[in-house]
Amino acid sequence: MWKETNGKLHQTFKFKDFSEAFAFMTRVALIAESQQHHPNWSNEYNKVEINLFTHDAGDKITDKDHKLAKAIDKMME
Repeated sequence: MWKETNGKLHQTFKFKDFSEAFAFMTRVALIAESQQHHPNWSNEYNKVEINLFTHDAGDKITDKDHKLAKAIDKMME
């Protein structure tokens, strides 16, 4: 579930292992590129943390962030 934390949409995803986490990041990267909106994220072994906010809007949460979050959620179904 996405949460607003420190002015960002945030979610942590956990996977079986590094390979699954990396595959997830690859799929998210393709979606983000198609939307021309890119997440701030980090990966540690099987965990991926994503923060969404819009740089062009002064680092605030915008519709672009909600759209990308929904696309990631849909991908995870």
